[in-house]
Amino acid sequence: MPQLRKDPIIGRWVIIATERARRPDDFKQAKVANNNEEPTCPFCPGNEKFTPPEIFSYRSMNSTPNSPDWQLRVVSSIAPVLRIEGELDRHGQGIYDVMSGIGAHEIIIESPRHIGNIADLSLEEISRTISCYIERITDLEGDPRFKYVLIFKNYGWQAGGGKLKHSRSQLIATPVTPKRIKEKLVGSHRYYEYHERCIFCDMIKQELETKDRVIAEIDGFVALAPFASRFPFEAVIYPKKHSSDFTKMSMQQRNDLAKTMKVLLSKLKVCLNDPPYNYLIHTAPFRRPKPGYWKTIDEDFHWHIEVTPRLTKVAGFEWGTGFYICTVQPEDAAKFLRETNIEL
Repeated sequence: MPQLRKDPIIGRWVIIATERARRPDDFKQAKVANNNEEPTCPFCPGNEKFTPPEIFSYRSMNSTPNSPDWQLRVVSSIAPVLRIEGELDRHGQGIYDVMSGIGAHEIIIESPRHIGNIADLSLEEISRTISCYIERITDLEGDPRFKYVLIFKNYGWQAGGGKLKHSRSQLIATPVTPKRIKEKLVGSHRYYEYHERCIFCDMIKQELETKDRVIAEIDGFVALAPFASRFPFEAVIYPKKHSSDFTKMSMQQRNDLAKTMKVLLSKLKVCLNDPPYNYLIHTAPFRRPKPGYWKTIDEDFHWHIEVTPRLTKVAGFEWGTGFYICTVQPEDAAKFLRETNIEL
């Protein structure tokens, strides 16, 4: 029998289609290879002239910007979704709201090594990438035009990663808080108003007690298959200790998160034969005081990282209803991944 499950935070329903239940091998066979020849990589050392000037980098003490001998570089996107120059100019056009396309769009080149999957980077490289995320979010918070920064990765052709197999992620700063973040903020705030507790903390506590959907528990972090998973083998990483803000991690926490990410992404790689995936870091929006501003975000929101393998396609029913159909029970997905052996 199929089962409908409700996301406890935003109230979205999903259909767990148990009659269509599939195993990891089914998705391995469905993988589509991109056989196009890979172009010259502008992200490799020595090719710095092919990227916009760097915004930020970790590099050797004696090296100069936009030269080789770096460990990580951040550059502007060559095709930015939003541009940093200009003013917001918010105004109405009849019943419609309009503003200028102001924001920031940056590419984080995570390693000088020509490696595609962040799972194959060292723990040191992943920890350095996490520190870079924190540095860039903190810097952009100083721009009063911006309300939110989303960090995301597109890995693999089907996930929007393109032809270049060089590990990188992206950052987009927006002048408004995105709708999906607002939905989570509203849902978590409602729960907090009634229970005076964080819904994420309660959920994490329950999941750690039952263990049914736990994929990995490493130091201060846990990777779970969501109860109402939208996609097969979807996973979420949470800090076990409450925190609304991704940027407030200590260096030890960054190292622990690096290990958790490497373990989860390595398990996905081995279990599903290196699938395409996206990950998204959902943190609290910038909290600048203003009249009537929501004051409980630090207590009711809990930052997290969503990891979504791109194994199925969203079709007409999903677009028409907002429902998602997941063909793997989250409990089974967690078990498959938990039992997948990896070498770090």
